[in-house]
Amino acid sequence: MSFRNTVNPSGGVPLERVVQPLNPDKHLLERILAKENVAEAWKQVKANRGASGVDGITVDEFPEHTRSHWSEIRQSIVEGYFEPHPVRRVEIPKGNGESRPLGIPSVLDRVIQQAIARQLSPLFEPGFSNHSYGFRPKRSAHMAVYQLRKYIQEGYKIAVDVDLRQFFDTVNHDVLMHYVAQTVKDKRVLSLIGKYLRAGVVRNGRLEQTRKGVPQGGPLSPLLANILLNELDKELEKRGLRFVRYADDFVIVVKSKRAGERVMNSIQRFLEKRLKLRVNEAKSQVVQTGYSGPRN
Repeated sequence: MSFRNTVNPSGGVPLERVVQPLNPDKHLLERILAKENVAEAWKQVKANRGASGVDGITVDEFPEHTRSHWSEIRQSIVEGYFEPHPVRRVEIPKGNGESRPLGIPSVLDRVIQQAIARQLSPLFEPGFSNHSYGFRPKRSAHMAVYQLRKYIQEGYKIAVDVDLRQFFDTVNHDVLMHYVAQTVKDKRVLSLIGKYLRAGVVRNGRLEQTRKGVPQGGPLSPLLANILLNELDKELEKRGLRFVRYADDFVIVVKSKRAGERVMNSIQRFLEKRLKLRVNEAKSQVVQTGYSGPRN
């Protein structure tokens, strides 16, 4: 069943009555909630499938369940009293004895987050670094590896491998929202994003508050991560360093061990003081790269 056919994202208000053209500073929320945008967001969520959230509603059940409620949900978002569901937290084994926490939002929240991301991405994408490859259109991990090998062939054979400690669980909300607000001027959208950051998680049946972090698993989280870490990209570019970043994984390459140690120390200070992120010193290292060039 098609979300486009079963749900009226405009809440019964004819599209021609919406102010045109919409000012992105003042009417970004209207763009997010526009019928076509929500329908496309639903298509993406439906294609990705995934488990149900805390409300137990599955992807297959969602259209029928939401059809009679969408106008009220939309109105609650516009008027500012909408409250997202908390995220269902599960632990995904990593294969090395450790696990990675994954947050599963409700299907409704996934659709709304996807609708937000669809409108925010074009606003932020032009300002993102060419050295960033994760969760961006027409970019991939393969491209990041190719660029890194190119740097190594040019003589940058010392890698500064920085591991961010539990990045997605430790993002400072105030710092993140400061950078989001530099581009997003619609305060209703800022408020909605803030609600998703503070929605809480349900772990083993218990609700826990989220005073920090961006839960992995939500459609909006990769974009928010790139917005925050773009500040790191800009700092590295300002210093003229060679690096590649894929989401929260990044490697800087230099020509000497001494330079690598100096970069490691200064970047750690930047991350901790400016972005309020912690470096996992046990997993971060300055090492000789193992790649010597392409095979013949």
